[in-house]
Amino acid sequence: MATPNRRYIPRAQVEEPFKINQKITAREIRLVGENVEQGIYSIEQARRMAQEQNLDLVEISPTATPPVCRVIDYSKFKYEQKKRTREMKAKATKVVLKEIRFGPNTDDHDFAFKLKHAQEFLKEGAKIKAYVHFVGRSIVFKERGEILLLKFAQALEELAKVEQLPKLEGKRMFLYLAPKVAPSVAKPKPVAPAAKEGAPAPKEAQPKEVQE
Repeated sequence: MATPNRRYIPRAQVEEPFKINQKITAREIRLVGENVEQGIYSIEQARRMAQEQNLDLVEISPTATPPVCRVIDYSKFKYEQKKRTREMKAKATKVVLKEIRFGPNTDDHDFAFKLKHAQEFLKEGAKIKAYVHFVGRSIVFKERGEILLLKFAQALEELAKVEQLPKLEGKRMFLYLAPKVAPSVAKPKPVAPAAKEGAPAPKEAQPKEVQE
């Protein structure tokens, strides 16, 4: 059985962010850069100058009058642009949210264990979502859950600030904490040079006479 003819649909091409070489439609452009004599040229002259250097003519400011172009290696230029974008994303602060779960009858040992983990998370710069999960009829102890979360926030007040006070949503009561800005470290005071042998001690260091 013969297969039906299928119409070939080409994949959509990724549109380049800049016009280059033959895609530049302006008749006249302003050429800038270190490897050319800057000035206003016809598009044919500018393309020829780029070809002589085995480089590309790239339109970097299409809205200018006339449009501004550079003679560069476009592949290398795109690579550096992508690299710069990746570096900027890597430097961007990523907020990490850590969850800590309690029950309405959490004992002191479990509370201390989870408190220690929360301290470590906050020191690493993460936010905390602490919540009490009420199962079945334990919802009647919601006041106990609120007291537990407030106690948790108070125990972390040196490291964290409260973003949202305990709030009941369904069968869970949530508390949100964010790390405080690290306090600036005081610079150590300069140490005075040691006194030479035989030199009189400073007035402050000389012992005072004890009056009877």
